[in-house]
Amino acid sequence: MDSAEIRSRFLRYFADRGHQIVPSASLLLDDPTLLFVNAGMVPFKPYFLGEAPAPYPRATSVQKVVRTLDIEEVGKTTRHASFFQMAGNFSFGDYFKAEAIPFAWDLLTRSIADGGYGFPEDRLWATVYLDDDEAIDIWHKKVGLPLDRIQRRGMADNFWSMGVPGPCGPCSEIYYDRGSEYGLDGGPVVDEDRYLEVWNLVFMQSERGAGPAKEDYPILGDLPAQNIDTGMGLERMAALLQGVENIYEIDTTRGILDRACELSGAVYGRNAKDDVALRIVADHARTCAFLIGDGVIPGNEGRGYVLRRIMRRTIRMMRLLGAGDPAMPELIDATVLTMAPQYPELNDEANRIRQIAAGEEAVFLQTLKTGTTIFDDAVQQVKNRGSNTLPGAKAFALHDTYGFPFDLTLEMAAEQGLVVDEEAFRQLMGQQRERAKADARDRKVGLTATTEYRDILQAGGTTEFTGYLEAASDAKVIGLLRDGVTVPAAGLGEHVEVILNRSPFYAEAGGQLGDHGRIVTADGGVVEIYDVQVPVPGLFVHRGEVVVGEIVQGAVVTGEVDVARRKAISRAHTATHLIHRAFRERLGDTATQMGSENAPGRIRFDFPNPTPVGALVLQEVEARVNEVLLDDLEVSAQLMTQPEARAMGAMALFGEKYGDQVRVVSVGDWAHELCGGTHAMRSGQLGVVTFLSEGSIGTGVRRLEALVGADAYTYLAREHVLVNRLTDLMKAPSEELVERIERTVTALKDAERDLTKVKSAQLVAGIDAIIG
Repeated sequence: MDSAEIRSRFLRYFADRGHQIVPSASLLLDDPTLLFVNAGMVPFKPYFLGEAPAPYPRATSVQKVVRTLDIEEVGKTTRHASFFQMAGNFSFGDYFKAEAIPFAWDLLTRSIADGGYGFPEDRLWATVYLDDDEAIDIWHKKVGLPLDRIQRRGMADNFWSMGVPGPCGPCSEIYYDRGSEYGLDGGPVVDEDRYLEVWNLVFMQSERGAGPAKEDYPILGDLPAQNIDTGMGLERMAALLQGVENIYEIDTTRGILDRACELSGAVYGRNAKDDVALRIVADHARTCAFLIGDGVIPGNEGRGYVLRRIMRRTIRMMRLLGAGDPAMPELIDATVLTMAPQYPELNDEANRIRQIAAGEEAVFLQTLKTGTTIFDDAVQQVKNRGSNTLPGAKAFALHDTYGFPFDLTLEMAAEQGLVVDEEAFRQLMGQQRERAKADARDRKVGLTATTEYRDILQAGGTTEFTGYLEAASDAKVIGLLRDGVTVPAAGLGEHVEVILNRSPFYAEAGGQLGDHGRIVTADGGVVEIYDVQVPVPGLFVHRGEVVVGEIVQGAVVTGEVDVARRKAISRAHTATHLIHRAFRERLGDTATQMGSENAPGRIRFDFPNPTPVGALVLQEVEARVNEVLLDDLEVSAQLMTQPEARAMGAMALFGEKYGDQVRVVSVGDWAHELCGGTHAMRSGQLGVVTFLSEGSIGTGVRRLEALVGADAYTYLAREHVLVNRLTDLMKAPSEELVERIERTVTALKDAERDLTKVKSAQLVAGIDAIIG
């Protein structure tokens, strides 16, 4: 059974039992505690925590997941992977253990002909949390699993959380006995290589606090409802159903591994060292493709650093395996070929992913070259001292400053008859990790607590956004916070967060800055609003300063948007859509927006391109955008399903999370884009767009800065005055200015050289006169 069929059977089984099929979310979600989605339940976290009402009582999904905690183990074992797919079924207060356990058992043991996976019942085991007698009763009395195949385990094994503060609960795991040839008798507590975990059923009922990832963390209390979160690793299931030894030999991963063999000349199964390297390549190539596909760019911090590290491990392994030519584009192609049947969007993004991967590989190959030169110098210094030990500090500098892999340093040192002071190196690495952990702890505990927002959400409901239709709305204050704590009132000079039941203020999202304006009370109090955010789904938080009187909880108020600023931002946002479309016309579909900022009259637009964009291309794109302004096309917005949006050619953006219903903003029939922002009513209202600069912000990523409307006009007017001044000074028409100035500058440089020669000759003559 191929992976695509395993996936479709899972979704179909639960859809037939009332679950809403939810497409995989991006690997990048707006969760400050996580770099990447690391579990199937992460997109549903707000529903488990009660931060937002679930749009359906039960759901099912196959979520792409990236975990890098055990990245050093990838390839060395056949159980670890940095990228995998997690199939799951979820209940948001709808059903609990008594339904979740039989669902899993039925799908696993149901015959293949009847839509199941066909596992023999006598090969399945279950584990439960230490004191979960209820789960044992369901397994034994309702399902019929013998008691001797049900085992109790502690918090480290059978109490699940994401490793960070959030939802958690006891779990029950299902294991498959692969047979005595794979290990010892005695069940999962004895041997997890023989007894392979296939499904984890989490009874999500509590919320955990900060603490160790696996156990000994505090339980803060119960969640608003008892929920179900299950996870079935698709790759592990495929290994069992396809009869292969491990997840690296299944249909999707094996295709990448075989391509790595073709490129390097290595043979899988010939020796253990090459097998480890090939497994690393097969796993990491998938991770790279999906991270880049979701908008991550190789960099030196955060998500970009993780991607760079994974990609460089892949490149390094291919070199060790014998690949002499760049390999990343070929590995990306192999990944797209094997994974596109499940993720068709990879076909659309393949060229862009390939370009970014190729650019990073070229940079790293140069790093290897530079690092090798520095290494050779260090070796010579060691030998000159009569030593045979390369200092740990030198190895650390190679690793930390130049990105030179430590295992490569070890290997090259051995070839020179040297050893590396590994203890000193690891001490320096440990110090660096402690600094990183401290940063991570600050990242987690420095967050504004969402408890207050959640309480307001539960008591007063969500904020209704009215800003598409009006710039002023009557509303009621349903929440008032100062320094993160709910207060009954706020007075003159105090900075507060005001939450309304209705709001015309656009909250910062999708690159568009939040609105400014005023909230005015019936008693004449005024709060100047300088920022609007959505810290939890559905709740608009208006941040501002009380400048007149006071504002109190429950007050009836009027929210008034700064209309002039809103219009300037809306013009910028519409201009961004036009620039996006024009770049794709000129550079191809790989020129997809990777980030933007729409400020009053000003635009920042980031897009992938391996080289600088030429001046002629920029002129053509700018001219195309301004042509559309002259056409004065209508700007409209429509709600539709995602398939309908794709059918009309609407563009979606990296890392954005879209629901079943999406809002498509169209500029005539020329540009269509999924967007929740505010816009001009017609393209002609933008007036004029002018480009300021284009430059690199990272490997393969360019940034365009531009002005729109009155800001663009003011800039061009200043440029016009400057050109007129120069034409007067140079006594030349504007079209000849560049040539005339170049000639003048060249003449001045020549004159300076001649003057220097004359002065030197005079000095020599003077010295001769004195001596003579």
